[in-house]
Amino acid sequence: MDEIEQRLKTCTENCIKAYGAWSSDKKNTALREALQEAVHELRKVAARIEIEVAKSEGGERASNPLPIPPHRSARPAKGDNGGKKKSGGAPRGKSKSKNDNSGDNGGDELPSFISGDKKDDKKSKPSKNGGKLSLDGNGSDSDD
Repeated sequence: MDEIEQRLKTCTENCIKAYGAWSSDKKNTALREALQEAVHELRKVAARIEIEVAKSEGGERASNPLPIPPHRSARPAKGDNGGKKKSGGAPRGKSKSKNDNSGDNGGDELPSFISGDKKDDKKSKPSKNGGKLSLDGNGSDSDD
């Protein structure tokens, strides 16, 4: 008898005993915890068995790849639209939104206030007060 089979028999017997004890006194927390532990050990043995089964079919799986499910095989391959134009949905390219601040630079370059380029300076004019903050809100010193 190999190790897994021995563990399976031992854990099964322990689980049956723990269940019998717990079922006669369901309010007893110690018996409930013993049953939970026995079930946990039984799950571990079952997991070990699943691993061994998966190992044994490893060579078979490499030579026989999984079949493509029918709902996937009915679809055209990626990049192949069957000569038909896609219908519905939004276009896949970049779209400009109302809040797009990319300007005329195609969205690939940073705006001039970030990059420091002077080519976009025609959009932003320097203030008349030499860059000083104004208190009246119209761009001029109120002391004038």
